[in-house]
Amino acid sequence: MKITFFGAAQTVTGSKYLIEVGGYGLLLDCGLHQGKRSIANQLNANFPIDAKKINAVILSHAHADHCGMLPVLVREGFEGKIYCTAATADITKFILHDSANIQENDALYYNKHLQEGEAPIKPIYTEQDVKKTFSYFEPVAYFRLSGQWTQLTPNIRFKFYDAGHILGSAITLLEITEEGKKKNIIFTGDLGRHFLPILRDPEFVKEPAETLIMECTYGSRIHKPVSDLELELKTIITEAVKNKSKIIVPAFSLGRTQELLYVLHKLKDAKQIPSLPIFIDSPLAQKITRVFSTYVADFDEEFWKDFGEKGDKAFLFDNLVTTSSMKESKSINEKEGPYIVIAGSGMCEGGRILHHLKNNIENTNTIILITGYQAEN
Repeated sequence: MKITFFGAAQTVTGSKYLIEVGGYGLLLDCGLHQGKRSIANQLNANFPIDAKKINAVILSHAHADHCGMLPVLVREGFEGKIYCTAATADITKFILHDSANIQENDALYYNKHLQEGEAPIKPIYTEQDVKKTFSYFEPVAYFRLSGQWTQLTPNIRFKFYDAGHILGSAITLLEITEEGKKKNIIFTGDLGRHFLPILRDPEFVKEPAETLIMECTYGSRIHKPVSDLELELKTIITEAVKNKSKIIVPAFSLGRTQELLYVLHKLKDAKQIPSLPIFIDSPLAQKITRVFSTYVADFDEEFWKDFGEKGDKAFLFDNLVTTSSMKESKSINEKEGPYIVIAGSGMCEGGRILHHLKNNIENTNTIILITGYQAEN
């Protein structure tokens, strides 16, 4: 057995881990490199894996740095199955469509502004590549629901545990038999925190393992309790209303936006924050939030305690405004504070958040609230 790391080693993004067993190639995740665009584009342009030698993919979750290169894998000749939970499959379709759209538009813009002697660029992949990728998805239930392993070969099988990171995220336990000996590999993907709202806590894998592949993004950090974060958000919003400030929130469309909506709804219902407009200026986040609403049965006890009667309406409330067109998006900047605008991208390297920052960052009364991981540069 051989394990090769092609990303997310001594860095955070671009997760790709290849396991080779007796001529069988199993790829764990197939993610985009993210960060400074020029560097990320160069890394993504050089796909390091022979796609035709990959027999199957196990996808831990739907964030782009874990799924964003799947269309390249398929275009380069992969014809196996992509195993993931049903929620991950549903969300990944939106993530990949959005990624292809951004890349095609970026290439179009760049090629329109070429300098003499510069070669035109191509998008890393297109909408057509994405559509072809969807035919390879194979949804697999968490073991706690199905009680069944998934058999890849007579000697390789796996099961999913809940990772608690985002909707559909999974820890993979691989059981590989070589020369009559069984070996376990645990691949965590990205791990969630305990006691976060909406999602179930990460499951504890009881089986022993010879190999552990685990993300450690925040391994050296002790996070504040959620109650402290809610109090901090309450204080920021109260001050913003007092000072008529605009609160600009770069947020990932998947995961962070839904967590923010949950907490804002909870604070609003408890009358712990003043009333103010809250804009969700991200068509992708709106689509993903609708997917969340179809999986409410998978949410944790805290969700049902807070919003049991509302169910799939937990992400909707008074004063919440969704925007679709770019015209609607830009019109937000013309409004007086106080208000909150949540927009992508979460790392501020693209998307509608850029024009909100451009129009408001020089105003000392503006609050910019960073809620997630920021890659270097």
